[in-house]
Amino acid sequence: MNSMDQFLAQIFLVIARIPQSSISTYGDIARMAGYPGYARHVGKALKQLPQDSKLPWYRVINSQGKISLTGDDFSRQRAQLLEDGIEVSASGRISLRTYRWDPGKSEQ
Repeated sequence: MNSMDQFLAQIFLVIARIPQSSISTYGDIARMAGYPGYARHVGKALKQLPQDSKLPWYRVINSQGKISLTGDDFSRQRAQLLEDGIEVSASGRISLRTYRWDPGKSEQ
């Protein structure tokens, strides 16, 4: 497995563990996968997912607690988060304090 495949595998494993009604940030995902400082790479990897991916990509937002996507992608992510039980403002803001996933708490 080359290093890019390894990176993607680690990123996707972490994202697959985000429980329903929780969110994480690109930076959190990179850090948990063993790649601190690679938040932008996480975003790029998620952009390449197929539309019908079963990975809960929509549970990943930016460090300011907002959806980074625009247009139809923004609407799709916001709708999926709302369906997941997460409060999302019209501008795409989500409370990190309320919804941020802490694997230490949720997987004990």
